[in-house]
Amino acid sequence: MTITFGPVGTVGTVGTVGSTATTTGSSTATAKDKNAVDTDMFLKLLVAQLKYQDPNNATDPSQFLSQSAQFSTVEKLAAMEKLSQKVYDSTRQQTAASMVGQTVTWTDAGGKAQTGVVGAVSVGATTPNLTVGTLTVSLDQVTSVQPTPAAGTGTKTASS
Repeated sequence: MTITFGPVGTVGTVGTVGSTATTTGSSTATAKDKNAVDTDMFLKLLVAQLKYQDPNNATDPSQFLSQSAQFSTVEKLAAMEKLSQKVYDSTRQQTAASMVGQTVTWTDAGGKAQTGVVGAVSVGATTPNLTVGTLTVSLDQVTSVQPTPAAGTGTKTASS
């Protein structure tokens, strides 16, 4: 999606969403994140576009409405992306928590399969971590999950 503004004198123009403002004069349009087109910058560019437009060749008002609708859509998509990431993170945490007491198999750094019972779960910087004995295992390393057999059934679980 592209948000395009007409001639804006010394303030600048915006190309594709996510690009930085470029200057055509001495003033610079800045934003908190140089890669983001935020609402404040959009409004400043819109006001500048109105201020510096050619009176003999005025911009069609429907273009302004279209530009603001496009920008609103981009903002809503960004908000949905953040919400979707939160839901994904929460689901992974719930999945990890449901493994407490279960027997898991994972691949260690040497490529060897290890098995053990999950005793606790912690949330790491990027992924939930399982505590298996004295080891910390990333949820991403788990290859299988099985119910832990009841004590005294004769089934032996390999320890790590």
